[in-house]
Amino acid sequence: MDGSTVSRTVGVVGASGYAGVELLRLCAAHPDFNVVVATAGTHAGEKVAVHTPSLAGAYPSLSYAATDPVALEGLDVVFLALPHGESQHLVPEMMSRVGVIVDLAADFRLHNADLYPIWYGAEHTAPELLAHFVYGLPELHREELRDTRLIAVPGCYPTAAILALAPFVRAGVISSSAIIVDAASGVSGAGRAPKEALHFGTVDEDFTAYGLLDHRHTAEMEQSLSAEVLFTPHLAPMVRGILATCYARPSIPVQGRSTLTTESALHILEHFYRDEPFVVVSEAPPSTKAAAGSNCAHITVRVDPRTGWLVAIAAIDNLVKGASGQAVQCANLALGLPEVTGLPMAGMYP
Repeated sequence: MDGSTVSRTVGVVGASGYAGVELLRLCAAHPDFNVVVATAGTHAGEKVAVHTPSLAGAYPSLSYAATDPVALEGLDVVFLALPHGESQHLVPEMMSRVGVIVDLAADFRLHNADLYPIWYGAEHTAPELLAHFVYGLPELHREELRDTRLIAVPGCYPTAAILALAPFVRAGVISSSAIIVDAASGVSGAGRAPKEALHFGTVDEDFTAYGLLDHRHTAEMEQSLSAEVLFTPHLAPMVRGILATCYARPSIPVQGRSTLTTESALHILEHFYRDEPFVVVSEAPPSTKAAAGSNCAHITVRVDPRTGWLVAIAAIDNLVKGASGQAVQCANLALGLPEVTGLPMAGMYP
């Protein structure tokens, strides 16, 4: 497809959840996207503006429809913002009906079907399609995304961790074993459905770890980094944001001593991301507030001369760069549009 300004018809499946709502918000500001179908199984028939008043100005008359592949017939791009396990049942029916499919769930992120029972507790129902999906991290897979109709958007935690560590993995300066990722997320990462663990009285003034040793996003990190990863997620008392602090051992050169320093590590980061519109490399420690509302990842790195550890830190908005913004970024590439179209560079402050 060429990059001329032509309205692309868009469908958002699972539009009532946090990721779906964020997709609708971003599409409303996109000059080439026209949302014509928004589905939500439990809210079918309800007006979007009533369910989510923040979208009332952009979608005064749009109503949620039932999820039906036939209703998506002929659309240029369809975003799937569904819970894990649902996309793999829909995609086979959709492939011949729509142009580009962008799945925000984990259904097609892993290349090896044998990993799904281990990390997601069930066999994959369409394993033959896994090899056809491109992992939707543009900073690492941009050229593949330009030539695909099937995109699997990374998880929020993996996005932050992979962006922080990939430059050092690709430069061969860190060990592929014993990588540690500690990351904290705002409560919106758990979705919109009410849960006791997410009540204000539970989350406020609290900070807790969860998913110890077996969080499903571990598999994505290990796949992208070709490394062994110990991942511990935490729930922070905030709405948006992820801060990932990643630890790795520098590779030991032949002479038995690592020559990696903070200065050289920052140079690796700056060089790797020098042309990336949505990555900000800085000496200053990144904050989730800096990333809130934007599609940018803010990254820094340190090398501790005392312990020898490399510490790479990334902050993103889990709903934008960690989900819906990255999905739009990928769709732009697949549709032949300028990659930055419709995406916010600046965050919200305060």
